[in-house]
Amino acid sequence: MDKFLIVDGHNLLFQMFYGMPSRITNKDGKAIQGTLGFVGALLKIIRMTEPSHLIVLFDGEHENDRTNLDPQYKANRSDDLRMSEENNPFSQLPDIYDALDFLGIKHIEASEFEADDVIASYSLSYGKDMKIIISSFDSDFFQLIDDNISVLRYRGDKTVLCDLEYIQNKYGIVPKQYVDFKSLTGDNADNIKGADKIGPKTASQLLCEFGTIDNIIENAEKIKKPSIQDSIVRNVERLKTNQKLIHLDNKAKPPFYIDELFYSYNGITTNHVLSGIGIK
Repeated sequence: MDKFLIVDGHNLLFQMFYGMPSRITNKDGKAIQGTLGFVGALLKIIRMTEPSHLIVLFDGEHENDRTNLDPQYKANRSDDLRMSEENNPFSQLPDIYDALDFLGIKHIEASEFEADDVIASYSLSYGKDMKIIISSFDSDFFQLIDDNISVLRYRGDKTVLCDLEYIQNKYGIVPKQYVDFKSLTGDNADNIKGADKIGPKTASQLLCEFGTIDNIIENAEKIKKPSIQDSIVRNVERLKTNQKLIHLDNKAKPPFYIDELFYSYNGITTNHVLSGIGIK
């Protein structure tokens, strides 16, 4: 069966840019640590997964529909415009795009939806016909996991491939419950507030008992612990908004046909790539 690797570009960029030990410059004094880390990690991920198809997706600069649902959505993120060039990972994006072109890897900035939505559309559109591996630390993708779709969290030798068993063991739920699980607990990374007094253990217990948030709300009077029952009742609108913020579907049109995304790794190294784009 074919294997389709979908890389969350900005997620990998931030991980590598801030994960490198220090600012690294080339012989001309140009900062290249983000590009160096990104290309090195990407090639390692490719060698790990051996994909037959590959795309790297980045978020574009455009209005986000999710902020219309909740103005606080991702409001905790840094103001990129105020970053100095030295501390701004986006300053190295042009070199990363050049590197991807040199590697012959299709890439694009999402122009209407978030990159997450495009990744979800690709996964849901092709997940029945091929293995899908989503490379990202964004836990929202856990909701997509099934027999053919998994999420790779790259950490070098400590890389984890998150599958059905991983979700069951870590959260005590199945992937289709993850949207409701995260709606209950909230998510600091995206500045999503959950229901107070409900942590991961309680959320898992509620979903095991009632199945879905809708059933939890409809049967709130059956929740044994008064403080948890009260929290559910008080946060009904919050929970419903969270579901909309977190849910991923296939509404975003994939920017390339699958036949355009064929990729075969030829053994190229990071140094070769950096030399090839003239920044080594």
